[in-house]
Formats: sequence, C-alpha cells, structure tokens
Amino acid sequence: MNSELVFEAHRARARRSARAWAVSALGPATMLAGVVWAIAQPYRLTLLHPHGQGFWWLVIEPPLLVVAAGVAFALLVASGLLEDIEAVEAERSS
Repeated sequence: MNSELVFEAHRARARRSARAWAVSALGPATMLAGVVWAIAQPYRLTLLHPHGQGFWWLVIEPPLLVVAAGVAFALLVASGLLEDIEAVEAERSS
C-alpha cells in the first residue's frame, strides 16, 4: 500500500467537521438509546415473557424499533449525508 494514500486518507478523516461527526454519530447513538431503554424498562420487551403473544406483538417492540431505526440510519442514510456534507465543505474550501 502506498504510504501517500494512507497519509491522505488519515488527513481526510482528521479534518472531518463537527457536522459530519454529528451525522455519523446519530446511528450509533440511536442504537445505544434503544439498548438503554430496553435495559431500563425490561417489562416493555415481551420477548422476555411471551405468554400468549403473537408474532408481531413479539417483533414490534418499541426499544427494538429504536435499535432498528439506528441501524437503518447508519447503513442507509448516513453515508449519503456524509458525502453531501463533504462535497459542500470541499466546495467552500476551494
């Protein structure tokens, strides 16, 4: 691997703006919030006591939906937003 490429990649990561950092942190923060919610209120998770509950009642749990929203944001939305932010910042700097 060329050392110049490694240096350029490191420098590109080092100068990421606060806006880009905030966008990239939204997905993991949302996932963490869902896990904390599930730990703080375990009675909301009927997976822990599934007596007489149907499939959808077990799968569609608010803390699980929050974690799924965080995963979806991190995988599907954040990369596009980061590209747009980097393009705007590159346009401003030139």
